[in-house]
Amino acid sequence: MSKFAYAVFTYPIFTEMNPKLIEKLKEFAVPERVTLFEEILQQRTNYFTVAIEDIYQEHNASAVLRSCDCFGIQTVHTIEKQNEFKPNSEVAMGASKWLSINHHKGDNALKDTYKELKKQGYRIVATTPHTNDVTLNEFDISKGPAAFIFGTEMRGLTQDAIDLADEHLRIPMYGFTESFNISVSVAIILHHIREKLNESDINWHLSENEHQTILFQWLKASIKKSDLIINRLEQDLADEK
Repeated sequence: MSKFAYAVFTYPIFTEMNPKLIEKLKEFAVPERVTLFEEILQQRTNYFTVAIEDIYQEHNASAVLRSCDCFGIQTVHTIEKQNEFKPNSEVAMGASKWLSINHHKGDNALKDTYKELKKQGYRIVATTPHTNDVTLNEFDISKGPAAFIFGTEMRGLTQDAIDLADEHLRIPMYGFTESFNISVSVAIILHHIREKLNESDINWHLSENEHQTILFQWLKASIKKSDLIINRLEQDLADEK
């Protein structure tokens, strides 16, 4: 399967990165940290992404970010029509620092999110019981990149989110309770699809430009006074020309 086109929108710099700048910036970071960044980036993917609609409990919002980070899902979209997305840093364990989080706000937040995801090549997968749904075990990852949409703690996804989705996915249930908590649902689904992805021959890795862009941002987040250092390095590189 060919790599599809998508962008990492959280970071304002998504142009061709200057490899010389990144190499010089690495000199200001702890070598072990740089090695860790490179190792983790090899496991990051944008083949799958997660979108959450109007999550209002900080604990759940944070747990979702933590699961995305743990399973190597780089990009998260928040649909904030009614509720502002506010993760709890203690629960998220710093996950938001390493993820590309894209906030979609306002009355058209849902449609804007779906439009952007489709433009990037994703099929929209609503995670909810539905007449035309498939179970998690039946879900075909080879059909192309997928954006998994999760709803609020109480009512799940809105009807518009369900109706506008391309596909519908459910986790098999065997007890009296009708649904899992959202953070549990995210963790179960991401674990399952990540295992499938690792076993497949799909080209799920980040592009070189994505890799470099995210590495640059991670280095910035890890180095004290990074903006001042970057400005100086950019000037040095300019003077070398």
